[in-house]
Amino acid sequence: MLKAGIVGLPNVGKSTLFNAITKQDILAANYPFATIDPNVGVVNVPDMRMNVLNDMYMPERLILASFEFTDIAGLVKGASTGEGLGNKFLSHIREVDAIVEVVRCFDDSNIIHVEGLPDPIRDVEIINLELTISDLEIVNNRLGKIEKKAMTTKDADSLIEVDALRKAKNALEQAIPLRDIHFTEEELEKIKSFQFLTIKPILYLANVSESDLAIDDNKYVLALKDYLKDNNTRIIKTCCKVESELAELSIEDKNEMLEMLGIKSSGLDDLINATYSLLGLKTYFTVGSDEVRAWTFKDGMNARDCAGIIHTDFKEGFIKAEVMSYDDLIKFGDELKVKEAGRLRIEGRDYLMKDGDICHFRFNR
Repeated sequence: MLKAGIVGLPNVGKSTLFNAITKQDILAANYPFATIDPNVGVVNVPDMRMNVLNDMYMPERLILASFEFTDIAGLVKGASTGEGLGNKFLSHIREVDAIVEVVRCFDDSNIIHVEGLPDPIRDVEIINLELTISDLEIVNNRLGKIEKKAMTTKDADSLIEVDALRKAKNALEQAIPLRDIHFTEEELEKIKSFQFLTIKPILYLANVSESDLAIDDNKYVLALKDYLKDNNTRIIKTCCKVESELAELSIEDKNEMLEMLGIKSSGLDDLINATYSLLGLKTYFTVGSDEVRAWTFKDGMNARDCAGIIHTDFKEGFIKAEVMSYDDLIKFGDELKVKEAGRLRIEGRDYLMKDGDICHFRFNR
């Protein structure tokens, strides 16, 4: 299962956000390092299509797409050299596929900020610097071991790795995250095992006060957006405290509270969908009276590999996939009418799956 890690300085709202995401009552205290070990929770991906399919098929089971969020201990300046939880924190980040960085964008004298007054730009720069230093240390250590050997032996694989590491070193020394650097497929394969922190996709969550939630961006959010404007980075504004309260409500009460707050959708729903998209994830469906289920796949996967997500037997014995789109099912009303309209397709193993495909896989048992 793919993982997204929630990171940030201490006391910026990470654990409150995690409480809301997973509806788990983990420790959220007003002092640094209240979260020491990473808390892990599986979240469902909000998808209105599942509600429609549920009404249409009335299945015994309805299973939504999901992925994993990990709440990681608060980072402090100097973590890369052992300050705070140091390398323990960084090792937890290495295990995730994408990063959600929570940035404090509100004033509250009752909530301690480890660096003094709130300053989102400073906070982002602290974390970026620590991640960069940690990656650079790994690059330098590896280059010291392999560079001379590669130059002497002229081994093709080693030379590719050296070129990739040199490219990474040059970028990191200029404080450029590796996600902004172009690596060839061969280079990416050679450096994949290092789990570089700055190569992971990232989005930012601006944690504002309840009073700032429904109004125009406050000075902190505006500053953050201006700072990140050239990075093509997604920023989601929400109030973690409000989201934690919303998570305790029924759907009806939640919608009523959203209307009262003057906001169209939950920041959490926006965050979950944005993280799903950040990881390059799509959804296909299997449907029937016994079960309607959403399956998560990586964009670019073919039908055979997607069949393997259900079970390895489906992949190994793959014959064909019967595919219709969700949009066609809704347009024509039921599967029979989709077939009569010539919109039910038979696809082979190399068919590239699309978001919203509804599939029935045929395979040799």
